[in-house]
Amino acid sequence: MPAHLQKCIENSIRTHDGPPVRYQLQLKRVNLDKLPDKQSKLRKFTLGSRNSKYQNRTILLVGATGTGKSTLINALVNYVMGVQFKDKVWFEIIADEKDRPQSDSQTSEISVYEIFGFEGKTVPYSLTIIDTPGYGDTRGKAHDEIVTQKLQNLFTVPDGVAVIDAVGFVLKASENRLDERMACIFNSVTSLFAKDLEKNIVVMMTHSDGGEPTNALQALEDAKIQCARDKNHVPIYFQFNNRQKEEIKAERGVERAASFAFGTTEYGMKDFTDFLGETQPKSLTNTIKVLKERERLTACMQNLEGRVKEVEMKQRAIENNREQLQKHQQEMEKNKKFTINVEETYKDKVDIDGWWDNKAVTCSRCEENCHYPGCTWAWDPSWCEVMKNDYCTSCSGECHVSYHVKENWRYVSKTRIVQQTLDDMKRKYESNKALSDKNQTLQEQMEEDMNNLKQTKNQLLNEAFDRIQQLEKIALNADSVSTFIHLEFLMERMKEEDDQEKLQKLERMKNRMDKRNQAGAKYYKQRS
Repeated sequence: MPAHLQKCIENSIRTHDGPPVRYQLQLKRVNLDKLPDKQSKLRKFTLGSRNSKYQNRTILLVGATGTGKSTLINALVNYVMGVQFKDKVWFEIIADEKDRPQSDSQTSEISVYEIFGFEGKTVPYSLTIIDTPGYGDTRGKAHDEIVTQKLQNLFTVPDGVAVIDAVGFVLKASENRLDERMACIFNSVTSLFAKDLEKNIVVMMTHSDGGEPTNALQALEDAKIQCARDKNHVPIYFQFNNRQKEEIKAERGVERAASFAFGTTEYGMKDFTDFLGETQPKSLTNTIKVLKERERLTACMQNLEGRVKEVEMKQRAIENNREQLQKHQQEMEKNKKFTINVEETYKDKVDIDGWWDNKAVTCSRCEENCHYPGCTWAWDPSWCEVMKNDYCTSCSGECHVSYHVKENWRYVSKTRIVQQTLDDMKRKYESNKALSDKNQTLQEQMEEDMNNLKQTKNQLLNEAFDRIQQLEKIALNADSVSTFIHLEFLMERMKEEDDQEKLQKLERMKNRMDKRNQAGAKYYKQRS
């Protein structure tokens, strides 16, 4: 056995007698978000020490729970270390999903693994692997959004990741279709990046028997996955077997099968690391700009949708009150103390479940949610993406940051029924009117309020239309799931307003979206 592997064994913990004998490598941990270990969501683990004379290659691995991503990460490490089948050893930096308690596997931490000290064994560079927790598991849309947000944080935090050499979509070689869950995963990731990263996105086929993954390739083609492609326009993919750590029993044919499995992965690793060495690394400067602008625009869209719904709630309340007034007008004029049920709108503060990273940035002046959900990183409003030059780009008043708080509650528009006389209703409306308008009848005042609300709604919808057009332009995956969901909301309102010009533009945007994103939007809605 090579001396460098023997040294690794001496500094590792033996976890299985094998063969192959399995060892847990001991890594140094740093929490990039500066939080205690139990709370940290951004962890960096380092094996060895970096030598500045060698280049480093960084790969981001993304895949659904159960695709074998953990085994793939360990296989990458073993290949870089120069482990061969004849050595009958297997090193691990991360436990496989099936070997971990469910509480450990269902986390939202982003882990960065730096592998130094093995340059020249099989590759001329050191390796950085970014591991994302499984998208699309049982925890729903909120979890997926947190994972996506944590990736953004990783790209912006000090000592985080500034360059990406490859993004690997982990997919079982036996997959014959990408279901709604997988559509969401790929969509969530591609919508993160700027357009210049597409040629660095590849597919990592796990559980492969070495044959051509015809079904999986067709599934990728059907789903129109945006990734690097060869001269024949076939997605660039690499195949790996997931049985390297399985015990080699003293039975006929077992060692030969184990050797074949090891060789399948070794060939895949050789091809992948060659690709990794030749590909042009991409600075995340453009991606960070895309992420920040996308987050800001998404927050603004959420705020606008909330304000539109509030206007609609007020319109319904006025309509109901007009009906009540017409029904009881004569009785109320005859009897000044006669009361009717009047519907009024108000803002309530509703608690949010979760830790500090699930709080809302709100404006106390406008009584609006400026960034919720999604503000998971900012410690206080001044750090939130919706703030520009200390002023909010989301709330209706574009107020100074000093009017904002980040707390575990949010504003919710509600209605309630109150008892009012005719004089009560008149006083309420007249208090909000100019002196010249106070000669209006109550019905006229209600009609004027309805017209004002309609104008406000039109203004909000026009602003939302502009925002969604901006959202569509900036990311690699322009037609992302989140854009699709906002699009449906906006189209429904434009139909009500009979704005045919904008409706046609929105329909063209929707028609450009392939079935993958529509399925992903359906999946998100089911899990919300």
